[in-house]
Amino acid sequence: MITRIARKEFVETLRDKRFLVSALIVGGLLLAALALGWQHSSQVRRQHEAAQELTRQQWLNQGAKGPHSAAHYGVYAFKPQMPLSFIDRGVEAYTGAAVWLEAHKQNDFRYRPAQDQTAVARFGELTAATVLQILLPLLIILLAFTTFAGERESGTLRQVLSLGIRPSQLAAGKVLGIAGVLALLLVPAVIIGVAALTLAADNGETAPSFARMALLTISYLLYLGIFVAVSLAVSARSPSSRLALLLLLGFWIVGCLIAPRVATDIARRIYPTPSAFEFTKAMETDIKNGMDGHNVSDRRTEELKIQTMQKYGVSRLEDLPVNFAGLSLQASEDYGNQVFDKHYGNLWDAFIRQDKVRQWSAVFTPLLAASSLSRGLAGTDFAQHRDFARAAENHRRMLIRVINEDVTQNSRYGDTTYTAGADLWAKVPEFKYAAPGTAWVVKQQIGSLVILALWFAVSVLVMLWAVSRMKAQ
Repeated sequence: MITRIARKEFVETLRDKRFLVSALIVGGLLLAALALGWQHSSQVRRQHEAAQELTRQQWLNQGAKGPHSAAHYGVYAFKPQMPLSFIDRGVEAYTGAAVWLEAHKQNDFRYRPAQDQTAVARFGELTAATVLQILLPLLIILLAFTTFAGERESGTLRQVLSLGIRPSQLAAGKVLGIAGVLALLLVPAVIIGVAALTLAADNGETAPSFARMALLTISYLLYLGIFVAVSLAVSARSPSSRLALLLLLGFWIVGCLIAPRVATDIARRIYPTPSAFEFTKAMETDIKNGMDGHNVSDRRTEELKIQTMQKYGVSRLEDLPVNFAGLSLQASEDYGNQVFDKHYGNLWDAFIRQDKVRQWSAVFTPLLAASSLSRGLAGTDFAQHRDFARAAENHRRMLIRVINEDVTQNSRYGDTTYTAGADLWAKVPEFKYAAPGTAWVVKQQIGSLVILALWFAVSVLVMLWAVSRMKAQ
């Protein structure tokens, strides 16, 4: 009986020209978004790989020069394009694509696409995630709002129930029928996604990428299942299909358009962040005057001189067996790193707390949980950007330490003619970034996953309750 109900629902839906037009539009947008996303991701991936190779060759072939000049010459670290970023670009447009690694500074990321966008971009860009999170739920509503309310108005619901069909069987058949129709849209999209992922992933990241995609698919199925269940529940309890449509559109507008913006504004108010000017000024003040306001730069240098001469038992810097200039440079770097850790740590913690507020706001709308999971599994959320930034900064500190150690060991105090060459540059390994594993991502997104699963479970229970108590007329 359930199969017959599902088949009837499936056939009637396909005969509805209004649904076919809507489905073709949404399905076309989804497939186009996947294709354009893959093309963009592949292009950026090739550009980043080529640029990373170029900056490496520039570093190795910079010629003979003073090591400290080479430290300022620096290198770029380009953030690799994650294989699933063609589905959801997340915060990539705002965080930047590369960072310049040089002495004395922890630079901000550069090349943010959002800086070059027009005002139209405020309405969002077309990605597969946008279609799945915003447009497909709307299509489900248009598909399901008449499921019970329309049959009640036409009088067929009373006839069906008079045949002895249990409401639970009727609900199961309706769900399967709707799921079959949605499968016509989603199955081709999944096939294209798998093919694109196969082409985008390197051999070493194929298995983790498919694990992420499997979890991403499950997340979106739960999310879309929520809208199916809610739509059937509202249709079962509404006295008319017009009221059912009105209520469901209200649910969609609030949950998909209004609530996410409100949650973002609340998160920013609870955990505000400084402006770029305030942030830079605070770091410069701490570096110059000390984080406690007393340990100024000149005093730190004098204390280091005394400690170093006492350590080696000499009375002049010229008599040291090492170059004090290298020690001073590294000490300055070590202190600057403490300042960077303090200020960037506070800034990044604020962003993470804002993200946590948005994640837990998902108790009011499933979109926030689905979007958080989507960004996390696609590798385009802020937590994974922070992980890359930390890896790039560690590489910068290692690079500068190698340079300063060479100055310390191989030159003399006051000698400004010392130069180094290719042997020193080759001591600095090429920057390689290993993205966090799937288990790490799931740990970061466990709250969103739990909330999304609860939304699904509650919506199914509400649907069963509503169907069991619906009126035949």
